[in-house]
Amino acid sequence: MPGRRKSLAALAMLAAGVLVTAPATAQKKYDPGATDTEVKIGNIMPYSGPASSYGVIGKTEAAFFRMINDQGGINGRKINFISYDDAYSPPKAIEQARKLVESDEVLLIFQPLGTPSNSAIMKYMNAKKVPQLFVASGGTKFGDPKNFPWTMGFQPNYQSEGRIYAKYIRDKFPNSKIAVLWQNDDAGKDQFKGLKDGLGDKAGMIIADKSYEVSDPSIDSQIVALHDSGADIFFSWAAPKGSAQAIRKVGELGWKPKFFLANTATSIASVLKPAGLDYARDIISTAYLKDPTDPTWDKDPAVVKWREFMDKYYPDGDKTNANNLYGYVQAEAMAQVLKQCGDNLTRENAMKQATSLKNFHTDLMLPGIMVNTSADDYFPIEQMQLMRFNGQAWELFGDVITGEVGHERSQ
Repeated sequence: MPGRRKSLAALAMLAAGVLVTAPATAQKKYDPGATDTEVKIGNIMPYSGPASSYGVIGKTEAAFFRMINDQGGINGRKINFISYDDAYSPPKAIEQARKLVESDEVLLIFQPLGTPSNSAIMKYMNAKKVPQLFVASGGTKFGDPKNFPWTMGFQPNYQSEGRIYAKYIRDKFPNSKIAVLWQNDDAGKDQFKGLKDGLGDKAGMIIADKSYEVSDPSIDSQIVALHDSGADIFFSWAAPKGSAQAIRKVGELGWKPKFFLANTATSIASVLKPAGLDYARDIISTAYLKDPTDPTWDKDPAVVKWREFMDKYYPDGDKTNANNLYGYVQAEAMAQVLKQCGDNLTRENAMKQATSLKNFHTDLMLPGIMVNTSADDYFPIEQMQLMRFNGQAWELFGDVITGEVGHERSQ
C-alpha cells in the first residue's frame, strides 16, 4: 500500500505539472523577430533619391512606434522598428530586404514604399515566407494571394482609383477629350488601365497620352505635347516631383483643363506648394483619409489627437503634409494586426491576422471607409471620395465611391 500511495502521488504530481506547463507552451509561439519582450519590424523607404518626399512616411511610422513603446508596447512587447533607405532603387530595395530578413531577422517587413521596389522584393519575400505587409503602393499586383500569399497592400489600388475618376467623368463630362501623363512603371500602367476600363465604351475620349520616367529631370516636353492635343481634361499620374512639375507647366502654358491628380501626389506641402498654389486651384483628386488641411476636420478629435502626437513625437514633421497622416494610419493598422496576433507571433499568424480584418476603421479615415480582408481578398480598401483643391485646402464633395477591380491583374 505505501508503494501504491507513492505511485499515485507521483502520478498526481506529474499530472499537475502537465496542467501547469501545457497552457504556457500552447500560448506562446515565436518566429525570428519576436520574443517575450520585443517584436522586430522591418521597413524600406526612399529617404533619398527621386521619391524622397515620401520619406516622411517612414519617420512618422517610427514616431508612432516610439509612442506605442512609451505606452507599454503591444501585448507587453516593445516594437523595434528598423527602417532603411533604398533611394527608390529596386536593386537597393533587394539588398535592404535581404539585410532585414537575414541579418536583422525581422518578423516581417511593413510598408516598404513604391511599386518598383516592392515588385523587386516580392519573389524573395514569398520564397522566404516573410510577410511583405501593407506595402506602400496601390499596385494591383500586390493583391494576388494565389501567386504571392505573403504580399499584401493596404491603400486603395490604382485601378480602383482610375475607375472612380472614370465614373465621375462619364457622369459629368461625357463629351470631353482626355490627355494623360503616366509614370512608366506598373503604378502608372495600373492607373491608366483603371481609367480606360472604367470609361468602357467611352475609352475613345482619351485622345493623347505620354509616359515619363521617375528619374527624368523634366517633363515639360510631354506636357506641351498633351496641351497641343486639344484635350480639355488632363490626368497626371506621377510621383510627387513629376506631379509638381506637371502642375507648374500646365499653369505656365495658360492651359485650363479639368485637372485630375493621383491620390498619392496630393500633399500640399510637398507637391502643391512647390508647384504654386494658384496653379493648383480646382484640381480634383480622391481621398480615403481625413486631410489635415481641410477646415472640416479642424476640431475633429482624431485630427486633434494626431496633431498632439506630431508635436510630441515628430515635432519637425509638417502637419500640412498628408503623408504624415498616412504613415500614422498605416502604423495603426499594423498595431491592430499585432494585437490580434496575441502571443502567437509567427509569420504565418501575422498573415492570418492581416487577412482577418473585419470592418476595421481608424478615426483618421473618412466616415464610411472600412477595411475588410480575407484569405482570398488582399484589397483592404476600394472606397474613396472625390475632393477639389480650393487654392488653400482640399474640400470633399460627392459620396464615397467604390471602384472595385475584383481580382484583375495589371498586364
